[in-house]
Amino acid sequence: MFERTNRRKSERRVPLTASFMALLGGVGQYGLPGSKRRSPATAGCGVANSGEAAWRSANRAHWDERTAIHLAPGGYNFATLREGRAQFAAIERDELPPLAGKRAVHLQCHFGADTLKLLQHGAAAVVGLDFSGPAIKAARALAAELGFADRARFVEADLYDAVAAIPDAGTFDVAYVTWGAICWLPDISRWCEIVAKMLRPGGSLYLADGHPAALVLDDAVAASDGTPGFYTPYFSGDPVIYCESEDYIVGETTFKNAITHTWIHPLGEIVTGLIEAGMRLDWLHEHDAVPWRMFRVLVREAQGLYRWPGKPWLPLAFSLSATRL
Repeated sequence: MFERTNRRKSERRVPLTASFMALLGGVGQYGLPGSKRRSPATAGCGVANSGEAAWRSANRAHWDERTAIHLAPGGYNFATLREGRAQFAAIERDELPPLAGKRAVHLQCHFGADTLKLLQHGAAAVVGLDFSGPAIKAARALAAELGFADRARFVEADLYDAVAAIPDAGTFDVAYVTWGAICWLPDISRWCEIVAKMLRPGGSLYLADGHPAALVLDDAVAASDGTPGFYTPYFSGDPVIYCESEDYIVGETTFKNAITHTWIHPLGEIVTGLIEAGMRLDWLHEHDAVPWRMFRVLVREAQGLYRWPGKPWLPLAFSLSATRL
C-alpha cells in the first residue's frame, strides 16, 4: 500500500534465521519500506507478537503508525488531487485501460489517494480496501472533502477477507493493484483467487509493482561502485523481516512498531496463480524503470521514473493485465 504504494525506496533487510524466527515467535499491506534498516538485535526494535498471525499484527501496527506520519506535515502532498489534476506514474499513464463509466476496486489502498485518482480519470465508482483503520478513516474523510463520498466507498478489512468484506464482489470492471502491494502478502495464490472473485466475467486486473528479480538486491550489501548486491534468494519463499528506520516520504524517523514482514513472489508464480484462478493473461510488461528510487544508484529521468545508470541491467518493475474468463 504507496500509496501503496506503492513508492519503494532502497531497503536494508534482516536475514531470516532460525534464531530470529524463535525471537519473533513464528510467522506464517501498501506501501514501500524506507531505505534504512537495522536488525532488532542491534536497534532495540522490539519483538513482533507471537502466534500464527504475528506478521499480520506487526504489519498492521506498523501501517497504522505510518499513516499518521503520511498525514502529518511533511508527509503526502494532496495539492494536485485537491485541484483535480492528480496524475498516475508514467508506467500507469501509458497502460491503464479507459476507465470511463467503469466500477473499480482498489485492493490495499492505504488512505485512498490513488483510489480517488481513478475517479478523477473517469471511473464511475470505486471501492478501496485496506487493513489499517486509521488509513480507511482518512480515506473516507478525503473522499468527502473532494466531493466523492457518493462514488467512493472504503472498507476496512484484511486483504484475505476481501470477498466477505465487499458485498458486491464479483461485479467490478477493474481491479487495480499497484506499487508495493503484493510484497506484504505471504500467499500469492490466495491473492490471485481473491482478485478473480472481485471481478465480473470480462473484468480485468491491472497490476504494477516492483520486479521480484530486483527485490533480491539491496543497498545494504552494495559494491564499492554503489551497485546493490544480492541479499534475499528469489525462490526462498520465507518472509524477509525488516526493522524500519526510514519512511519513503519523510525520510529518517523512529517507529514504535518497526518490525515488518514482506515476501518475494516470483513472476512465474504470480502469472500461474492468475491463470489457475480463472484469469486470462492479456499482456505482461517488464520495465527498466520504476517510480521510486529503489536503489541509491538509480537516476531520475524526465518522466519521473528511476533507471539504472548506463545499461539496463535487469528489470526494476513489471506490469500486467489479466481478464476474468
